[in-house]
Amino acid sequence: MRIRPGRPNELPESTRRSRRWSRLRPDYPRRGRRGLRRWLPSWRQLLGGALLGTVALTGTAAWIYLHTEIPRDLNSFATQQNNVYFWADGTEMARTGLVNRQEVPLDSVPESVRWAVLSAENADFYSDSGISAKGIGRAVFTIGTGGATQGGSTITQQYVKNIYLQQRQTLSRKVEEAVIAVKLDRRLSKDEILAGYLNTSWFGRGSYGIERAALAYYGKHASELGPSEGAFLASTLRGAGLYDPAISPENRKRAVERWAWTLDRMVQTGHLSAAERAAYTEFPEPKRPAPHTGLGGQTGYLVELARSYVEGNGGLTAAQLDLGGYQIHTTFDRARTAALAKAVEEQGRQLDPEHRPADQNVRVGAASVGTDGRILALYGGPDYLKQGFDNANASNVPAGSAFTPIVYAAALDQGVQLRRGGARTPVSPGTPYDGDDGVNVMTPEGPYWARNGKIVTVANDGRRSYGRIGLRTAVEQSVNGPMLQLGMDVGLEGVRRTALDLGLLPASLGEAVPAFSLGNSRPSTIRLAGAYTAFADGGRRTDPYSVSRVTRNGAQLALRLPAAAQVLRPEVARQVDEALRGAVQSGTAGAARVAGPQAAAKTGTAADRTAGWFVGYSGGVSTAVTVFRMDPKTMELFALEGLAGAASTAPDWAHPAAIWAAYAAARD
Repeated sequence: MRIRPGRPNELPESTRRSRRWSRLRPDYPRRGRRGLRRWLPSWRQLLGGALLGTVALTGTAAWIYLHTEIPRDLNSFATQQNNVYFWADGTEMARTGLVNRQEVPLDSVPESVRWAVLSAENADFYSDSGISAKGIGRAVFTIGTGGATQGGSTITQQYVKNIYLQQRQTLSRKVEEAVIAVKLDRRLSKDEILAGYLNTSWFGRGSYGIERAALAYYGKHASELGPSEGAFLASTLRGAGLYDPAISPENRKRAVERWAWTLDRMVQTGHLSAAERAAYTEFPEPKRPAPHTGLGGQTGYLVELARSYVEGNGGLTAAQLDLGGYQIHTTFDRARTAALAKAVEEQGRQLDPEHRPADQNVRVGAASVGTDGRILALYGGPDYLKQGFDNANASNVPAGSAFTPIVYAAALDQGVQLRRGGARTPVSPGTPYDGDDGVNVMTPEGPYWARNGKIVTVANDGRRSYGRIGLRTAVEQSVNGPMLQLGMDVGLEGVRRTALDLGLLPASLGEAVPAFSLGNSRPSTIRLAGAYTAFADGGRRTDPYSVSRVTRNGAQLALRLPAAAQVLRPEVARQVDEALRGAVQSGTAGAARVAGPQAAAKTGTAADRTAGWFVGYSGGVSTAVTVFRMDPKTMELFALEGLAGAASTAPDWAHPAAIWAAYAAARD
């Protein structure tokens, strides 16, 4: 059959469909063009794409706007609840909370305080639309790149975010916050939004709202605050954990800088005159935070340690914890904690601070850690409500010769290098070293010269000389000289690596000088007890942890728990364990014999006599006890010479050894 030309309806159906599609399909790549021009869209295509994108974006935004509702009760999040802490056996240990919040009308907040907050957070608050495109863009980029969300930029957005503290911040949540902020800005007056923001924001110290913050930091009502105090409180909105001066010297430095910046900013925004600003030259120091009631004795130290662990490993912020409602199950053994406190108190009766200056400002810190990493007990001080400083978690007390088993382990594991660039030589427990007092400390190139231009020499306890002595015997008898030289032969960096592998924190490690091997590092009792668990468990260890699980409203929350790791070869751990058991049976650590034939321990004395230690283990539990004297204001350490009326030549580890033994006897 012949098809007449010019009669498209008589074309085959497939041909007609192809022609219709070709008319609908965009001309891309462009026909009749060559090279790069073939791939460059025409102005019509660009315009069409832009219009299509605008329509799609507008439609999506309109749909989101229409389907996003403002919560009926913006303050419902503030329902007051306790956090409940439990002992390891499931019995209740403590309750903290309620949420510290009290609303005040906006006119009760001085205008200067309001503008301190606005100048620091959102100077254009009274003229903006409730959102900041720049802030939203930054948040979208941060979320998209896997970072944490940042502040909501405008006061309105931050107010909206306050009611979502219980929910994970995602891109969809950020969009929803922005939409609610726009709607809220249209529904409420700016003063109403500002009042809500000031009454729902977290200022730290468990305080929600400007009224409770004023009481927590300055012991006065919000209506009594001045511009200078308001400028400081505005800084805590950036994160009280970074700006509360009571937490750390670094925090205080940041707070002073932010306070000064906020006052300068108030001048720039026209809400503080230059003359008024010039009058504020002294930082308005907040009062010390009041301890929680019901946290007396050791309970407060336990709660603070558990809370810190949850904040670092449970994905919860301090603000979320302050809202309450969590059940925190700890690893603390109630009986062990009571026995440890009793042992400290019993041995403390030997002290007479009223008549002996050497017994003044004495501190005791102690911790028990299981080989599985569970922190079973600690002693942080006489009473948390009277002394908030946790001696068990202190990071300013030198470990002294209690550190030397780590040096011994490093040598057994890595060997020594006696010639620069030469091969490493294995050592054994019987490898002899010079145990005499006063010998030079050597490097591969010769004697080690200190910065003062003098050769560093060995100083054994009591200036005693031992002649040639095996490494195991040196550990058992706590002979410092061989350990000092051994650290140099291993290489201080190698010893440092072993210390880190055993769980000591990098910030606690001392300067890489010969004294490093004799314990110029400052680990807490928790960390040093944890390090010794590797010697007790064949070279395996688990980072110490204080919380086993967290629940809320019956649901278990995510909590990172540490995993066990093989950090030493089993043979090395066995050799260190044998030396520590030898120290109990025939060396300086005889006080641990009360714990049974398998007890292993090491005494420790700081080079400047500012700390005494006793660290040992038995039955799968490692316990470290330290005693030191410290000025409560300057945190300066004093020598222990003459402690408890002992002779000046008495070992500084005698008092912690007695505590360790009394604790072990009570447990048995």
